[in-house]
Amino acid sequence: MSAADWATVVFGTAGAFFFLGGTLGLLRFPDLFSRLHALTKADNLGLGLIVVGLLFQADSIAVGLKLLLIWSLALLASSSACYAIGRHALERSQAPTGKEAEDGRG
Repeated sequence: MSAADWATVVFGTAGAFFFLGGTLGLLRFPDLFSRLHALTKADNLGLGLIVVGLLFQADSIAVGLKLLLIWSLALLASSSACYAIGRHALERSQAPTGKEAEDGRG
């Protein structure tokens, strides 16, 4: 295996680890806002690491730029969807739970 192959494996594995962390956050966190935070942060970082790993396998600069474009569009879509879901939940008077909410800060 070449150095590029090893880098792809390392970054791909790290990305998969963050995807797994985001999924565990979705399943384990108590309220909608914590779950959204876990999903958007971990999945965006996981996708970014996988894209970096795939950049080592790109045949040309055009392919690399397409990968970066896909990642940037996914970042934009993820943050927009998270914002829309969170805003809708707040409009329906769904308050966050946890220590901050009990202290009156949430």
